[in-house]
Amino acid sequence: MSVIRTRFAPSPTGHLHIGGARTALFNYLYARRHGGQFVLRIEDSDRERSTDEFTLSILEALSWLGLDYDEGPHYQSRRSAYYAEVIERLLAGGHAYHCICTPEDLEAKRAAAQQQGRVSGYDRTCRDAGHTPQQGRRSVVRLKVPLEGQTLMTDVIRGVIAFENRELDDFVIVRSDGNPMFHLVNVADDIDMGITHILRGEDHITNTPRQMQIFAALGARPPVYGHMPLIVGQDRTRLSKRHGATSVLAYRQAGFLPEATINYLARLGWSHGDQEVFTRQELIELFDPGDINKAAAAWDIEKYSWVNAQHMRGRGLEELTRLVRPQLAERGQGGCEEARLRQAVALVRERARTLVELADQLEPLVANAITYEAKAAEKFLGDKECSLLLGLCERLEVIESWEAPAIDAAFRALCESQAIKLGALAQPARVALTGGTASPGIFELCAVLGRERTIARIREACTAAANGALPLRAPAQ
Repeated sequence: MSVIRTRFAPSPTGHLHIGGARTALFNYLYARRHGGQFVLRIEDSDRERSTDEFTLSILEALSWLGLDYDEGPHYQSRRSAYYAEVIERLLAGGHAYHCICTPEDLEAKRAAAQQQGRVSGYDRTCRDAGHTPQQGRRSVVRLKVPLEGQTLMTDVIRGVIAFENRELDDFVIVRSDGNPMFHLVNVADDIDMGITHILRGEDHITNTPRQMQIFAALGARPPVYGHMPLIVGQDRTRLSKRHGATSVLAYRQAGFLPEATINYLARLGWSHGDQEVFTRQELIELFDPGDINKAAAAWDIEKYSWVNAQHMRGRGLEELTRLVRPQLAERGQGGCEEARLRQAVALVRERARTLVELADQLEPLVANAITYEAKAAEKFLGDKECSLLLGLCERLEVIESWEAPAIDAAFRALCESQAIKLGALAQPARVALTGGTASPGIFELCAVLGRERTIARIREACTAAANGALPLRAPAQ
């Protein structure tokens, strides 16, 4: 059995988005499972729309996802001489021909066909005319498609699909400016690179019969195809930015882990029983394109966030601390000593779904100065509450052991002496210490902040509140 070779062939006309990333992933997994090879090809033959910036962005996204390729990247823009040879082979073998019909001719033919109720494809005027390129006369090259019979494709996801050859016209494979068309370069590259299996979006199904005709004309066996359902939004419409879809690297910036992203992308249209969380190795061992659903997969940012949270909780404390530090550094909070930061991460990690959320939770714990939610400050840092908090500081100053149980006891002793419930003290303390009403347990929070920082922050908050000088944070958008 020959070595399985899959490929990912993006066009660098934009950043790598989730649909393309899933395509790359499935081809990668299939190759890895079968001990094959995964090839990267950059289809940059459209020089007007392709940019180096997008190429680098795609390569960076693949690197972040850990989709390492065995060969490439190959660039179509550097393979013109090879394509010219392939075109000459097709012409010399009688499988293609020069067509001199002008755009005006073609438009007139289409109009006449529509008026007569006929299929408006090219009528093959030049098919047997024997035209050759001549100076001053523009021509395209068309492939000779069989006039009868069927083109059969066995799709590993959808089964056998039959295309009637009579419904295919002699399509253009070389433009009048001499540049080869997508179908030709795509097939020529797949042949030259020995690609045996291709998993791609179902929007390519209509391309397949044309590409299989080129394979046949070149005397090559086509690869095994699998056409995956597209990804849609929760409303089942085509995925777009309004559904939260954006480039893969934007999710890195949003604090998602590469392994969680791989996990979630794999579950978009593929499943293995009821299992939701997978390691990369499990995906490699279990992935089978025959298990890909035919129905469209819905993008769900909440589910993605949940998967990311599971992977974050599976990371060791030391590693998670290392991963979140750059997020804190971007906020000017990267200087926290390692031991305290690690202690803070241990306290809040269960509350966060992404590294950004983790940094949000950590920031009040590691910052030297904090800001306050206006409504929280107004409600919980009035004169009465601040009087209680200053009394709490006196008790906290004298406890022997700065640990959660001793801090708990100091809080409760003050509440008992004032005949108030714990919440009447704990919530003002939480606002004074974090600037908001949500945080981990108040006693554990104090323990992580440390005695000096806890007492200083409470007193500073009370003084600023009394003077109307609390630094307020901007409302969340």
